[in-house]
Parts: sequence; structure tokens; C-alpha cells
Amino acid sequence: MSRASAQDAAPTATTATATPPAESPSELQELETRRDQNRQDLQELVDSIGLSEDKARQLEESIAALNQDTARIKEELIASAQRRKDLEAKISDGEDRLAKLSVREDDVKASLRERRGVLAEVLAALQRMGRNPPPALLVSPEDALASVRSAILLGAVVPGIRAETDKLVSALKELTDLRQAIAAEREQLTGMMTASLEEEKRLDLLRAENDKKSSQTTADLEAERKRSEELASKATSLEGLVSSLENEISSVRDAKEKARLEEERIARLPPAERDKLEAQTEAGVPDKNRIAPAYPFSSLKGKLAMPVSGEVLRRFGDADGTGHFSKGIVVATGPEALVTAPADGFVVFAGEFRSYGRMIILNAGDGYHLVLTGMDNVRTRQGMFVFSGEPIASMGVKRVASAAALALETDKPTLYIEFRKDGVPVDSQPWWSAKNTGRARNDS
Repeated sequence: MSRASAQDAAPTATTATATPPAESPSELQELETRRDQNRQDLQELVDSIGLSEDKARQLEESIAALNQDTARIKEELIASAQRRKDLEAKISDGEDRLAKLSVREDDVKASLRERRGVLAEVLAALQRMGRNPPPALLVSPEDALASVRSAILLGAVVPGIRAETDKLVSALKELTDLRQAIAAEREQLTGMMTASLEEEKRLDLLRAENDKKSSQTTADLEAERKRSEELASKATSLEGLVSSLENEISSVRDAKEKARLEEERIARLPPAERDKLEAQTEAGVPDKNRIAPAYPFSSLKGKLAMPVSGEVLRRFGDADGTGHFSKGIVVATGPEALVTAPADGFVVFAGEFRSYGRMIILNAGDGYHLVLTGMDNVRTRQGMFVFSGEPIASMGVKRVASAAALALETDKPTLYIEFRKDGVPVDSQPWWSAKNTGRARNDS
């Protein structure tokens, strides 16, 4: 092999091992494709594993052993939802790492395939040197000139061969390390996804227990659902929908009245008792049987956690793709991600509304309403009082078509979140905690 061939091969090897300073659109697309494929493969594996009968029975027994009071069940619901969301965030991070490792593995393998000619030349040169070693300098005077010539040639060629050999060995070692890292990441992800499946089963059991505590009969719930659908079909705006629901749906009207009376009761307490109650609330131990928000909503700026784990794609005031500006934020989530209540509040609406799709509206007090849309499965109902962090819905596998999700270049499920003060949309950014300002990971 000539020195020129060794020098020509060097740039290829360097490119294979260098890390690019920034990811191009094509590289991002490749990562996304890899991520989706890995998730599908892992999900199929986890689905095939499932929960054993013993594990399912243990979960049922643990739920049955709970103190069957509403406060205890709510507390367990919130704790289970937080564990599930933590797992979702970890799974998302793990999928990113696995996708990057897989793409890098492809790059190294492609680099090795491209350099098969170089590898063949190196191996051939080494074999020739093994079969025809250069003559020893002191064997006979006749071989002196041949020895000198061989030494000159080897001096020029061997460094190039050694350099190429080192690069190839380095690439092969990196490939081995990548495969080991991929195997470890897959094993860890499978474990987390199985744990998430277990937590989902626990949530379902807890929700069933929570529903048993409702005083409303099936007939009452069905009548309210039909009346809500009728009001939603007639309403031409969110303001009109909220107003009609809070005035005409008995469970919503009653919940609003109970919350108002509770706020008045607290306001009438002696200063010492009110201070004690506020201190308990600030310490993170609000009344577990509360029927009104534990905190005035206006005081929660900088303290709320996102209702889902994900990435903020659109913020308040951004162009929404229709020539208008967004009145809320859009968060891309993982498939079937859990949605929790961002704050205490009673459910004003839980159902379909025009082009918004499935929607939940919470009355958080202080004249604020929180609007959530884009969910696939709503798991709460009108008139219920929900605590901050309580599970209320779940996302689908892909993005749900809706007015709020127009012009988004993603197939991921997207949750739209809008805050309203006295019927007017306001920027929700001041309410989210510092950890939710960029990559919107839940940290409640």
C-alpha cells in the first residue's frame, strides 16, 4: 500500500469518529425515525410480557387494603400519577439516548463498509510482509542493497499501515462499546416500561375506588352528560360554554357554590386559625378533604408543574399557522402520556367541544379557568373537585386533529393548555415552575 493511499483514507476515518457540532434536519429526522422504531419494538416486547396474574392480584389486594376514605384514595391517586409521570420522563430520555446510540452505530458500520478497500489493503500488506520478510542486513554482502531498499520502503509504508490499523481497531472497539451500551439501554427501558404498565394498572384500580365514592347515580350522570352535550352544541364560544355549564348543570353549579361557601368560611375564621391554616398549606400539607382550592390561584405563579411530560412546541402569542396568535401553549408528549390537573379546581366541563376536540375545563378560583385539549381519553367528569397532580386524562398514540394543533410539524400527541382570567386568555408562562420553562418536564 502506498503512502498516498494511507493519506487518502485518513479523512474518512476522522469523519467517522468526529461528533458533529450540530444536528442537521436530516439527522434530526433520522433520530426521530430511530426513536419511533425503538419504541415500537420495546412496546411489543413489554406487551408480550404484560403483568403476571400474581402481580395483578397483589395490586388489587394493596388497593383493597387502603383506608377506604376519599382523602386516602385521592392521596394514593396523586402519588401513583407522579410515579407514572416520572417513569414517562425517564422513558423519554432513555429513548433519546437509545436513538442516538443506534444512529451512531449505523454511522460506524457505514464507515467500516466504506473503508473495506482500505482494510483489505492493510491486511494484504501485512500478509505479504509475513510471507516475504525483508532480508537481514548482515546475512551476506549481496543482500545489502536489497536490505537498504526494503528498509526505505518499509519506513515509508509501515507508518501509514499502522495509522490505518489503529483507526480500524478504534472503530471496531467503538462498535463493540456501542452495542453493549444499546443492550444495556434496552434492558433498562424495558424495565421502566414494565413498571409504567404496573403503575397504569394501579391507577385504574384507584380510579375505580374513587368513582365508588361519588354520590351521583348512573342515571344522574347520564342525564348530565346529555345536557352538557346539548349546551356544548349550542355554545359559540368558550365563555358561553362555561357560563351555561356553571348555571345549568347541577353538579357544576353545586360545586361552584360549595367552593364559594368554603372560601367565605375560611375568610370568617379568627386571624390565628386562618394563619395556622395558611401555614399548613404553605408547608405542603393542605386539607386532604378540601372542596375549594388550597391556594388562591393568583398566588401560585412560578409554582405549577406541567400537566404532562414533554416539550413545549408553541407558546402564548406565537403564530398559530392560521394568521392568528396562540392563546395558549402546546406541549408535545409521549404516546399515551398521563395528564394531571395543574392546580386544584372543580371540573366545569369534560367532553367534546367543536373543533377543540376532547376538552377539560377547570375552575381554579380567583376568576381563573384552565382549559386542556388534545387528550384521547378523559378520566374525570363534571362537578368533581380535583387536586393538583390528580390524574384526569391520557393522551393518544398520535396527535389528535384539532384547531389548537394546526400547522404543527409533528405526529406526536400534543396537549393544548390555555389559562383564562374572567373569560380572557392570559399568558400561562408566569405560573409554571422554573424547571418547566424549556423542556417541559413535570416536577411536581
